[in-house]
Amino acid sequence: MKAKKIVSMLMTVAVAVSVLTGCGGGRTAEPTSVADTAKTAETEKTDSKPTGNSSESNASEGNSSKGGVVGVALPWLGTQNWAEAEVMFKEQLEAAGYETIIQAADQKVPQQQQQIESMIENGANVIVVGPVDGTQLGSVLEKAKDAGVYVIGYDRLLENTTGVDGIVQFGSVKTGELQAQALLQGLEELKGEAPYNIELFGGGPADPNAPNFFKGAMTVLQPLIDDGTLVVVSGQTEFTQCATADWDNSKAQSRMDAILAGNYSDIEIDGVLSPNDGIARAIITSCENAGQPIPVVSGLDAENESVKWVWSGKQYSTVAKPTNALVAKTVSIIDSLLAGNGMPETDVTANNGVIDVPVYELPPVVVTKDNAKEVFADDPDRMALLTE
Repeated sequence: MKAKKIVSMLMTVAVAVSVLTGCGGGRTAEPTSVADTAKTAETEKTDSKPTGNSSESNASEGNSSKGGVVGVALPWLGTQNWAEAEVMFKEQLEAAGYETIIQAADQKVPQQQQQIESMIENGANVIVVGPVDGTQLGSVLEKAKDAGVYVIGYDRLLENTTGVDGIVQFGSVKTGELQAQALLQGLEELKGEAPYNIELFGGGPADPNAPNFFKGAMTVLQPLIDDGTLVVVSGQTEFTQCATADWDNSKAQSRMDAILAGNYSDIEIDGVLSPNDGIARAIITSCENAGQPIPVVSGLDAENESVKWVWSGKQYSTVAKPTNALVAKTVSIIDSLLAGNGMPETDVTANNGVIDVPVYELPPVVVTKDNAKEVFADDPDRMALLTE
């Protein structure tokens, strides 16, 4: 069967943080751009030091031009995007004049519950939550609501609770669509004519973004699976079959090892849908260990190692979700809330099982070797990785 002509994707090369319009009284929050918020104020460091996977910091007295205490509860620091978020929240919030309490929960729900409760007790006016499991924080978030604390979900939906005021994230379904489109583009460029032998991987089932990534990807891939252009040799096409518990790279590699051993002893694998960069690298390593040619593999987060692999041609693509822009968007919302202007307006909402939650979405960006220098033109650290 001849491959269907896959329309080349229009690669977006700039992520813009939209002007936020305040609710109530017709007042508006000040416009914020990535460039503006990326500038780090030269503030004095506190004496407190991070221990393990959590850290606490406070802006020095006299540094607070706006006032207010902001807590940031992160799920862990085990991937580059979350480690970047810890640093960037501290820089941007303290530059904006807020006291900060920033902690990470090492992927443990009870630890994150305790950290959020401590933030409430320590006078947080706003708490930003990147949940370990978005379904398991209802009680403590209701406690925050009762205490008059604003709660903003960061990167992930907070489910089954009224104790959330808004979510800031990159479009998760759109991210999956872009991953699938990049996979198809790579197959056409590198693997000749269809049919193509592929496998599918999903992220951690406790992360509400993971099934949305998969859902978005399958809207693109399923019609081509149905008509035979794509062949999932293992037959594993449901999210429950393809999910990777805890986003664990070693679990992904073990699953890929088993798929190759059981299905590819005498055929080649052409491509793999991967939900993020760490899993992409695990998949590629498994294929190399099995003596397979490197398949076309998608990714997510533009981690440094995968940026190098994309540039070298080892990993076909990643999707960039610039942490700096997401943090800047969050800080803009905090400014609006603590200035008394309420939640900014947005046309996007998501039902979390109890209420419709305002969602502030930023556009993700596909990265391949062809457009990497354009995408990272304003990112000197990643530009430095693009060397021959």
